[in-house]
Amino acid sequence: MEAIPARARAYVGCVALAALYCLHLLPSVRAPWWAVALLAALYAAGERLSGSFYPVLLAGAFLLPPPAAALVAVPGALLSPVVRRPRPVRRIWRASQLALAVWAASCAHWVLGGRDAVVTSDFPYALVPAGAAVVAFCLVLTVLDGGILALAEGVPLRPAWRGQLVRSLPPIAVHGLAGLMMAVLWRSPFGPVAALLVLLPMCVSWWAFAQYHRERAAHQATIRALVQAVDIKDEYTRGHSERVGQASMMIARELGMDEGRIEVLRFAGILHDVGKLGVPTRLLRKDGPLTPEERRIIELHPEYGHEMVRGISFLGEARAAVLHHHERLDGSGYPYGLVGAQIPESARVVAVADAFDAMTSTRSYSRARPVGTALEELERCAGTQFDPRMVTALVRALGRHGWHPAVTADEASARPPEPRRPVGSRPGVRP
Repeated sequence: MEAIPARARAYVGCVALAALYCLHLLPSVRAPWWAVALLAALYAAGERLSGSFYPVLLAGAFLLPPPAAALVAVPGALLSPVVRRPRPVRRIWRASQLALAVWAASCAHWVLGGRDAVVTSDFPYALVPAGAAVVAFCLVLTVLDGGILALAEGVPLRPAWRGQLVRSLPPIAVHGLAGLMMAVLWRSPFGPVAALLVLLPMCVSWWAFAQYHRERAAHQATIRALVQAVDIKDEYTRGHSERVGQASMMIARELGMDEGRIEVLRFAGILHDVGKLGVPTRLLRKDGPLTPEERRIIELHPEYGHEMVRGISFLGEARAAVLHHHERLDGSGYPYGLVGAQIPESARVVAVADAFDAMTSTRSYSRARPVGTALEELERCAGTQFDPRMVTALVRALGRHGWHPAVTADEASARPPEPRRPVGSRPGVRP
């Protein structure tokens, strides 16, 4: 069971009490209860289909008095699927948070005369109270989310709140427009049936969006499984793959690549050593120098890796990086001895990121170097082993953001290292 700190549980309890206070006037509210029930059922169905089905909640805020509008969110939130435990606390939190947000949105809408604007289809004025309702909805969610993040995970309040409102406003504004369309049609002579038709294209788009996220989650799970297998096999480089992925992203961003390519290069960095699954473990964990025959065996790992990932279509150019990240600009690399621009750009990025992390991490056969020393070595080998553009990009990125290398082996139990040879020299350097 995942523990929730006592202070976070107390916070959830306070938010739940506030939500109950917003609902306490329900017995005295004059509202079309059939409409409340229908909207609540629609929200519950949408929550199970795609999650966060806000157009229905905002339509309720535009159509109903605040306590009745807040009630629309409760059944769906309490019945929604929850992966992490404790599930009851998380369901109560979700229901209370949404009830307060919808209540605030409905209050803002009614105070600005939004009910009359919806009934009379008074455009463009109807957009004013609807916009205020969307802002109130986002503001409440932002404040409450920041609070639970600070109390449950120890994040300082300012970072917990920073940027949340700005990020949430655009998508929820779109949901608000759909909710406003529902409300106007609901109050029109066409009635609720016409209002429900608004949801059909949105349901299709949300379903497609949910499918995309499921596929993306499956991709991430595939990559995690491969990386974990490599980490288990080669314990001295545990965490190395993730750090190479991060350094590859830093280089790609510094070069001005688009976000799609940056993500692919992250995959390339993470998976660059997956071919080591085909190398005998005794060679990967050997403390002493490698024999020429052992080196030839280890140098097969890029080809093994490429064979493993070449059928994974979403990796794109990351597959070429897996195959060629040990090529050198002067043609003395492997597996094919490519020269200069013959080496794919993705492989040139990963080669620099890989060498940098290897130098700044403790291994069984060497101690970590300081970041500055590692960068000097990369610059010394630029033009022969490494692409100077990639080296310069990494230097600039580290100058802006810094680097915090992790030790990938227990230094107390690591054997005394061999004398370190330069990255650019072939003998004695692990592939």
